Order: sequence, then structure tokens, then C-alpha cells
Amino acid sequence: MTRLTPGLFAAIFLATSLFTQPALAEAQMPRIAIIIDDLGYKKAAGERAIRLDGPIAFAILPGTPRATYLAEKAYAAGKEVLLHLPLQAQSDHAASAPGSMLLDMSQQQFSQAFANSLASVPHVIGVNSHRGSLLTRHPGHMAWLMQEIGDRGDLFFVDSYTTAQSVALRIALEAGVPAVRRHVFLDPDDSPETVAREFTRLKNLARKQGYAVAIGHPRIATLEFLEDALPRLHDDGFELVSISELVESRNAQRVSDGGAR
Repeated sequence: MTRLTPGLFAAIFLATSLFTQPALAEAQMPRIAIIIDDLGYKKAAGERAIRLDGPIAFAILPGTPRATYLAEKAYAAGKEVLLHLPLQAQSDHAASAPGSMLLDMSQQQFSQAFANSLASVPHVIGVNSHRGSLLTRHPGHMAWLMQEIGDRGDLFFVDSYTTAQSVALRIALEAGVPAVRRHVFLDPDDSPETVAREFTRLKNLARKQGYAVAIGHPRIATLEFLEDALPRLHDDGFELVSISELVESRNAQRVSDGGAR
């Protein structure tokens, strides 16, 4: 049997450190997940977005002319595809987009509309809300939605959080649906300065919380900024992760914390 001399111990310790320290450093990095919303109409903008570096997710509107094409394109590129589900906004009085989920729907109508939307976008692994400043305030309709998502067994939910009155995340977690919410909109307007400011805010939130979720859109200023910024994100001290990985880790954290949000 080899005797563990001080010199041998030091060598083993050094070798172990070389292997474990980078892994520990990686695990301790603030984590960022990014979703690009509103795909399904513009082919060129969608294709450019899909070419972005890293595990960006793409949320595709149901019933749009290029929904299937862009979903297939994203999937082929190894990107995650979400159903960008239109939920009624405070300003809406009627369906404003294909697949809109409305307050005056019966549960059966709601269920059928969800099924139709889901069927129109291939390779979906999760659902995030489009608009929804009215519907996400209603616990009953959010319970219907989480039942539909939960019944599929392998989907998660991202609350785009278009209103501070949204109960969607709470209802999802109560229903056992893995879920997170959006923290930052990268492009509330088309200004490059706005995108840069909001990206800085995203990084600051990730440092503070340990993670953060951003949503952007396939706009020129947004894509130009991300094309430049994403390859440098790791060197800036952040880990870019897929939205599914972030949802999974947050879900595991809640379980270990006893269900805390």
C-alpha cells in the first residue's frame, strides 16, 4: 500500500484543485437565460435571431405564417422552442392574434384553443405568455392554463410578467408546473441605448439574485447588440444557460428550500 507522504498529499491536493476549481467557479457564476419572443412573421429577422450565440430560446407565436419553418430552423440549430401563447391584454376587447386566449372563453373553449396553438408549433418544450396583462391577473383562467400545461407532463411555463398583478407564476407553482418569470425586457423600445442599458440591468440582477431571465425581440438594435455581447458574456463573469436548465435548477432549489418561491 502506498504511504501518503506530505509530498504525495500536496501533489494530490494540487491535482484535485486544478480539476475542481474551474468547475466550482463555473457553478458560482451568475446565470442568465434569454428568450427571443414574437417569432413567426418575419423570416429574415427570425433566421438572424436563431444564429445568435449560445443556448438562446425562441418563443414562436401560434398560427403565424412562418411558425413551422422557424421552429424547425431553431430545432435544427439545437435551440429551444417555446410556444408564445397570446393571452388577452387589458386593452383587448376581442381576439387580436391567432390563438388568443380570452377572458370570456369557457374552459372547454380555452382547452381547445390551447391544444390548437400547441399543435401549430413543432418541437415546443415550454410555454411563455404573449401580452396577457388582463388574463394573467385571473386565478381561474391561470389554473386552467396550468392544468393544460401540466397534463402534457413535459412542459414548463415562463411568465413574461407584463403586469405586476400577474398571478401566473404563483398558480403555476401551486399546480406543480415548473416555472420562472421574466425579470428584464431588453428592448421596450427600438433604441440601441435602451438595449445596452437593460442588458446592464440584467447583469446586475443576475449578480444580486444569482440568476436572471431576459426577454428580447427580433429587432435590429437587439440582435446587433446581442451578436456583440453574447460571445463576451462568459469573460464578463456570467454563465449563459438555456431557459429549460434555469427552470429546472430553480425548481430544484424551491424543493430544497421547502417550496419557497
